[in-house]
Amino acid sequence: MRAPIGAPYAPAVATVLVTGGTGTLGRELVPQLRRAGHEVRVLSRRPGAGTHVGDLTTGQGLGDACEGADVVVHAASDTHRMGRADERQAANLLASAGGAGHLVYLSIVGVDRIPYGYYRRKLACERLVAEGPVPSTVLRATQFHQLLAGAMRLLDRLPVAPLPLAFRFQPIAAGEVAARLAGLAGADPAGRVDDLGGPEVLTLGELARVWRSARGRPVRVVDVPVPGEVARGFRQGRNTCPDHAAGEETWERFAASYPVAGT
Repeated sequence: MRAPIGAPYAPAVATVLVTGGTGTLGRELVPQLRRAGHEVRVLSRRPGAGTHVGDLTTGQGLGDACEGADVVVHAASDTHRMGRADERQAANLLASAGGAGHLVYLSIVGVDRIPYGYYRRKLACERLVAEGPVPSTVLRATQFHQLLAGAMRLLDRLPVAPLPLAFRFQPIAAGEVAARLAGLAGADPAGRVDDLGGPEVLTLGELARVWRSARGRPVRVVDVPVPGEVARGFRQGRNTCPDHAAGEETWERFAASYPVAGT
């Protein structure tokens, strides 16, 4: 649902509340928003981690955090539990953010094309945001370099790495996604905007080879066939957007600069 054309909802300099502001993306997004001149609030469940304490799952503290905010950027997700609380968290945030003029939501490329449980929950959140009381913008991005690096680090410990080598990904730097979100937060609500992907689409086998080469890990990689529609979606690259390859940092450059454990 696109916002009506008219006067801007977000002032040039705004009070922006960020959920997920202490995570991989948030640590990149918050300073970019501040450099743009915005007053930034960071929501966290842990006292001292952000500027405001609040719990998206229970709704506690959200009213105070949202009070007076011009823009809300919802970048939090219940990743440790496959997004099981995401819909409740989005609903609670929307119920508290009615006074804001703009809500920006970060989603994932392919949530409507791959029947993966986590993706289905992200898609449900998109619908809540689009139908909610706050004019909104939804950005879908591909996987962060850091997410794939986390998986690769686990494989570093194994003599043989079993992987579905044909799965396709289009990794992007978290800082580049943050830059796009910061720009959207300072603009008018626009509904769903163009997807954002990294500079190249690579198979998981190619990602693993680049990772091992950059880090000198002689790990043997073995292909593991995975059945089902979800696996087919990843093999076909439904989670990629090559027509919107806007990122600049390649996986090879990222892997070469990623710190080696113990150094």
